[in-house]
Amino acid sequence: MKTTVISEEPISIYDLKDSLESIKKRDAELGFRSAKTEEYLISFAKLDKKKSESIKNKIEELGIPRLKAEQINKLLDVLPTDTEDVRLVLASYSMTVTNENLAKIADVIKENKK
Repeated sequence: MKTTVISEEPISIYDLKDSLESIKKRDAELGFRSAKTEEYLISFAKLDKKKSESIKNKIEELGIPRLKAEQINKLLDVLPTDTEDVRLVLASYSMTVTNENLAKIADVIKENKK
């Protein structure tokens, strides 16, 4: 059977955790891959959904040029709290961000991570 992709949209690990919880309620039991994914999320998703949405919205409000949802979700997944770590997270994308904007991102995450 050929699989067809209906849509593609980047999500953070917090959105994925929320989706897995609703699947778990619906199906009563997760499959092997879903269970492994849930184990990973329990280990690494340290914030709740509301807090992650707050950080995401505040980063979007900064209005940083060329910063897309994919990069914002990656920042949410890693939660870098200093400028150099933000630079490292964004290094895999073909974009440049000023030091001032890197510092703004780090400050937003640092303030809201607690």
